[in-house]
This record gives sequence, C-alpha cells and structure tokens, in this order.
Amino acid sequence: MKSLGRRRYAVVGTGSRAERHIRAIAVDHGEHCELVAFADTNAVRMRVHNERLTALGHPAVPMYPADEFLAMIQRERVDVVVVATVDRFHASYIVQALEAGCDVVTEKPMTTNVAGARNVLEAVERTGRKVTVAFNYRYSPIHEKVREVLADGAIGEVGSAHFEWLLDVRHGADYFRRWHRDKTNSGGLMVHKATHHFDLVNWWLGTTPETVFAQGRLFFYGKENGSRRGHARDYERVHGSVAAKDDPFALHIEQDEWQRRLYLEAESEDGYWRDQNPFAPGVSIEDDMAVLVRYASGASLTYHLTAYSPWEGYRFMVNGSAGRLELEVVENSWVSGQRPAVHGVEANPEEHWARLTVRPLFERPVEIELKLAEGGHGGADERMTAAIYGEPTEPDPLGRRATHRDGAMSLLTGFAANESFETGRPVQVDDLIKL
Repeated sequence: MKSLGRRRYAVVGTGSRAERHIRAIAVDHGEHCELVAFADTNAVRMRVHNERLTALGHPAVPMYPADEFLAMIQRERVDVVVVATVDRFHASYIVQALEAGCDVVTEKPMTTNVAGARNVLEAVERTGRKVTVAFNYRYSPIHEKVREVLADGAIGEVGSAHFEWLLDVRHGADYFRRWHRDKTNSGGLMVHKATHHFDLVNWWLGTTPETVFAQGRLFFYGKENGSRRGHARDYERVHGSVAAKDDPFALHIEQDEWQRRLYLEAESEDGYWRDQNPFAPGVSIEDDMAVLVRYASGASLTYHLTAYSPWEGYRFMVNGSAGRLELEVVENSWVSGQRPAVHGVEANPEEHWARLTVRPLFERPVEIELKLAEGGHGGADERMTAAIYGEPTEPDPLGRRATHRDGAMSLLTGFAANESFETGRPVQVDDLIKL
C-alpha cells in the first residue's frame, strides 16, 4: 500500500543525467514521491547512485538489469518511470512503460527518429497515460520573461525571428567525446541539443513548424578536420594516454570523483569510454548547422548552432509589427586554459550575464529587468524538478510543463533539418508526422 499518497518512481538509465531526477524524487520532494527502483545495463553505475542516496540519508533501492525492466515495474508497483538512458532507447522504454500502465517523465529528446515519435504518440493515444518531457529551459526565469513579454503583445504580431546558439570548445567538444558523436545514438545535435531550442521557439511564439530547409556539416571536429588544422592528437581515449596529457580538448575524468566512479570504474561492465578524443575517427554528427523554418502563424525563423565557439551563449531576436525583442545571454565569455570542466557538474569560472531589450516603434528601447537564479542552467533544473515532482496543484500559467505533443513538435524541426541536410531540399513537417 502506498504511504501518504506518494507516487512510486523508478529510473531507467543511471548516467550523470539521472542524478537530478533521483535527488528530486528521493530527497527534495520525498513528501510527494517514493523512489523504488533503478534499471540499467550497468550495475556499477546503479551502485554509485545508491551509494550517493545512502550518503543523503535515503535507503538504497533495488537494482534491475535492463532486460528485467517490465518485471521491475510489476514487482515494485511502479506508477511513474523516469527515462534517462542513451537517447536512441528512449522511445522503447517510454512505450513499454505506458503499456504497463505507468506515466513517464523522459529526458529530452523524447526520441531520435520519426518512427520512435510515432510509436510514442500512438502509445499515449492507446493507453491514455501521460508523458512529460524534461524541457528544463522552459523553467529558466529568463525564458519565462521572454514568454511573458511576447504573450503580452509588447512587439505586436511576430513576423520573424533569429536564434543563434553557440557552444564553446569546452561544452561543444563534449558531444564529440561521448556516445552522442554517433548519430544513431543521438540523432545528432539537431535532435539531441536543438530540441531544446526548437521547443523554446514553439513555446515562445505559440506556433508550430510547417516547412524546414537546412544545411549542416562537420567542420571542426573529427579526424580529418583535426589533422588539417593541427588540433588532432594520436590517441583514442584520454585515460592512460601520454599523447592526451597536454591536449586542451582532453577530458581527464579521473580528476573528477563523480565522473570517475560513474564512468571510469564502470567500464568493465560495458566498455563505454566517456573520454574519447573528439578528433578521433567515428564522428557522424554535424558541428555547424543552419536552419530556416516557416511556422503555421506565418512567422519565419533563421537558426544557427555552432559547436566550436570561443565563448558560450545565445542570441534570440524577434521582429514584430510593433517593435523588436532582443535577448542576449553570455554563459561564459571565454574558455580559460584550465582543463575542460564536465558540463553540468562544474560551473564555468568565466564572466556571464544576460540582457533582454524591447525596442518599440517610435520609442526609446526598454531594458527588461531579469532575475538571475542560482543552480543548474540558471536555476531552471531545480524549478523544473519542483514542478514535475513537487506539489501537484502548483499553478502553471505559462504552460511550462511539456507533453508528448510538445516533445514531438520540437523534434519535427530537427528531423526535418536532418532530412534536408541529406536531400538538399525543403521538408514539409506534415510529411513526417501530422499532429
């Protein structure tokens, strides 16, 4: 019998991304939630999370091999499954959980291909269960303010927008060290990373994509590019490599206790290397991408994602019938010569700031005050987990909580962009999935 009406949660996939969900369920919002099990292909990683749980005063939970996922749901009487596996497995676990009678919270992206998206949408329709996509960017106070200003009509009807996102050579390189470097695993950065950005545009503008044209290439990372420009070093992975010792692109995970225990000490289970050379062979994703989108509202978007920038941040500019909105966020103004930090674990030490300006027609510009919050992704992680796992009656006037439909709609822009990369032609979103 469930105690205090708490819902019973299980987490499948126990890499580093699972940590924020595990802590939120077991510690921060334990009055509403009960963490009851882990499932993973790697027992070492599950043990590491259990050890962290016990250090926080929470009892260890049962650990299940991934192939006993459905047995775990039944045996532990799971109400909600949290999916935090490698991206290409998301859809499979989501569908299995829904059909087993559970609701689902899934890390983004909801899936990596059109077939997976269709399977999730059909499973939700068939089962009547609920899927929540963990779009933490919606919970940033900065992004909430953009939503409010646009919804209030400060610049009138939106005609066009430009969105530029820059990943620096610390953060950007990390996608080329990990499993993400294989497009089969991640869908590429148009899916794994840009799903965040396309979701923000859908949410900010209150519309949906119709037509997508895109161009993308591997310009900076990979063996050929690294050799041509002198960035390449002769090693496959960092640990144990003399050639990696002074490489500014090398990630020395043995120097970070959490990463060392979660990945280096878990290699014996599955052979996964967290610290691959971003200039080694095997990269099949793009690092420089340009996208043009036409929306149902008639608005257009130009979007560019760069994964090898000297600084990190983004610019979002919107032109409307009554003026213009400009958002500029500098997450770090440069990358220092220190060893690369593990993104999401160590804060960048460099300068960071944000500015939001509204420029009405025939009036002076107005700078909108922004409340910057502490915590992961500018306070967004904690706000998101509070909304998902906290008091169920908390109001959500901005519609931040993302459903399976939101997850699919953000992905359709990325799926269409990937297809356009290959064909060189515009892609009609309805030709992929009609929503």
